[in-house]
Amino acid sequence: MQMPIPNAAVLDKKQHIVHRLLTVLPKEAVISDPSQTRAYECDALTAYRCSPMLAVLPSDTEQVSDVLRICFEEGVPVVPRGSGTSLAGGALPTADCVILGVAKLNDVLETDYDNRLIRVQSGRTNLSVSGAVEEDGFFYAPDPSSQLACAIAGNIGMNSGGAHCLKYGVTTNNLLGVTMVMMNGDVVEIGGSHLDAGGLDLLGVICGSEGQLGVVTEATLRILHKPVAARPVLIAFDENEVAGACVADIIKAGVLPVAIEFMDRLCIETSENFAKAGYPDAEALLIVEVEGSEIEIEEQLEKIIAIAERHNPVELRQSNSEEESAKIWLGRKSAFGAIGQISDYMCLDGTIPVSELPFVLRRIGEIGEKFGLRVGNVFHAGDGNMHPLILFDANKPGDLERCEEMGAEILRLCVEVGGCLTGEHGVGVEKRDLMFDQYNAEDIEAQLHVKDVFDPKWLLNAAKVFPLTATETRRNAS
Repeated sequence: MQMPIPNAAVLDKKQHIVHRLLTVLPKEAVISDPSQTRAYECDALTAYRCSPMLAVLPSDTEQVSDVLRICFEEGVPVVPRGSGTSLAGGALPTADCVILGVAKLNDVLETDYDNRLIRVQSGRTNLSVSGAVEEDGFFYAPDPSSQLACAIAGNIGMNSGGAHCLKYGVTTNNLLGVTMVMMNGDVVEIGGSHLDAGGLDLLGVICGSEGQLGVVTEATLRILHKPVAARPVLIAFDENEVAGACVADIIKAGVLPVAIEFMDRLCIETSENFAKAGYPDAEALLIVEVEGSEIEIEEQLEKIIAIAERHNPVELRQSNSEEESAKIWLGRKSAFGAIGQISDYMCLDGTIPVSELPFVLRRIGEIGEKFGLRVGNVFHAGDGNMHPLILFDANKPGDLERCEEMGAEILRLCVEVGGCLTGEHGVGVEKRDLMFDQYNAEDIEAQLHVKDVFDPKWLLNAAKVFPLTATETRRNAS
């Protein structure tokens, strides 16, 4: 993985930078010992590692502003970091950078049930946002698989989704406003306490910008009333393509489940061995969940079951209790951890039109055979957000490179059928060099102009998202 050559001038003044940072942060919030900065050498894309020059842990917006102002004045690259759960290398450091972690920014600042919003510091974990309001009958809808650990800052950076995004949307659909610190230390307020604030949609630019435009320190989020009830149905098939066709037919019928999740045989068997969820012996499995009143649930399930039966499922299991619902979801929620028990793997997240699911699933199988690597499929089928898990041996020379080559071919396939490189993991470094497969040179240049406006010195996470050849002049000019 190619990264920019560290700036020797920045490295030479490390102690000077530490001294300046200690004038605005307590001693324990500035981490400079190489044995301690190693804790920040990678995120969840663990194949690539690089210890940062420094790491800092501010506690509020003012401290973030002071840190960025100093780094701006000294010309020091900054890599923002939420909880480090990025699967695309979004928080991978460079050797001359300051990692700016927001983990200490974890307070709830305001709850407004009348207007259905909550304002939190951006280091607060996703699941704890719902935890703050659930006793009053509310919840925060986006639910990434890493929601127990991932931070709202990272969710905003990657525009994260989750299993229930089919009905409730992803982060951008639930983000009302942010407090953001620019690279020069200026603090700006964007959006507000309601959807679609007036003026330019700068909030839509920031959500999904992968920490390249500023550091979000506070977020105003939409919260919703908990549904009256929810019920999943498990549908098993003897072919992946048939399961994909069933998903497409459910969507075409105008039914809007809250979630449609897909697992193939490898993931079914591995999760079952790990979690003992009682999954059937099948090639493919769908978990379709609906919610509402009992009458609404029955009406939706009747339509979904009728569609599924046209595809001759090998098993169709409705939940009849909260315990059975938890069992149905248990294997799906355990899938990533279960695969990690048996092999190293790389998790992709290309997104495709739902109508292309049968074709893409078949082609992924063929691509796996071509490269001689096993691949498990577990993903949010309702919105076409694929999560192929490519299994490889990190200790076998050449296996990682073969895995990367296979992953690139799968992602190009997603683009070819009308999809895109990422649904919620971001581009980071993982897909950076594939951006020209999705965009032409003019498209890339237009995106670079946006970063020019927000970060003219190109100091914020500048080695990510865009091919290094496209950003070299701008990065070197800083």
